[in-house]
Amino acid sequence: MMNNNEETDPSTPENLENNAEEKPAVFSIIKAVQSVLLAALLVASLFTLFTPANFFSGSILDSMLYAAEDSEKVITASIPTMMASSQRIGIVAGHWKDAKNSGFICGDGLAENTLNLQIATLVAQELTNRGYQVDLLEENDARLNEYRALALVSIHNDTCEFLSNDATGFKVSPALANAYPDEANLLSQCLIDNYGSITGMTFQTNKLTTDMTTYHSFSEVHSSTPTVIIETGYLNLDRQILTQSTDLVVKGIVDGVLCYVEREPGQEATTAP
Repeated sequence: MMNNNEETDPSTPENLENNAEEKPAVFSIIKAVQSVLLAALLVASLFTLFTPANFFSGSILDSMLYAAEDSEKVITASIPTMMASSQRIGIVAGHWKDAKNSGFICGDGLAENTLNLQIATLVAQELTNRGYQVDLLEENDARLNEYRALALVSIHNDTCEFLSNDATGFKVSPALANAYPDEANLLSQCLIDNYGSITGMTFQTNKLTTDMTTYHSFSEVHSSTPTVIIETGYLNLDRQILTQSTDLVVKGIVDGVLCYVEREPGQEATTAP
């Protein structure tokens, strides 16, 4: 029987186990990445620097220590960049600051590029409010070259002219000539489903133009960036919803983008309720 005044021995197996259980296991992803990369760098440095003449010299030890210190700085500095890029979304305002093509201009002065910029600005603001890092981009923005993001959406509108009673509704075209065409298709489907459901507009399946399917940004952005172009409506028959119910247009695009970027891995596109 143990005396009540007798101190317990912390080195006993039972107490060691209890003490271990009291300390929560803390796993740091960043430290783990640092450790793996640091070990790889040290091994590479060892093979590079090894010669019979200098293996036991002080210079190799100094070089390894400097390499370890530098690698830790590089790894630490790159982590915020990776985290930031994983939340980036690009929104292109069609024909904004495009000196060669300002888009459609209606007889009463309504300009496509002005409406595109209005919609794109509101979409960018809403996605920013949701916590994403959003780039509002010009039509020929220099940043589009090798642009990397979760998604890129270019916003346009169609002609002011009356073509027919069927010239109403919206169009979406994905960039398929990239590293992940399935991702571009998913982004496209999310926009089609959500935009159509929220605005009540019809998706024009057979009216895609070559200006859309071969849109210049498709070949400019990084091949891993899912990219689509959307024409949110016709400036003729769809003018009322585009100019007077712009909030629905914006919500349709925002929800379409969120449908894609916030889905679970392997999850298909989700139609808005």
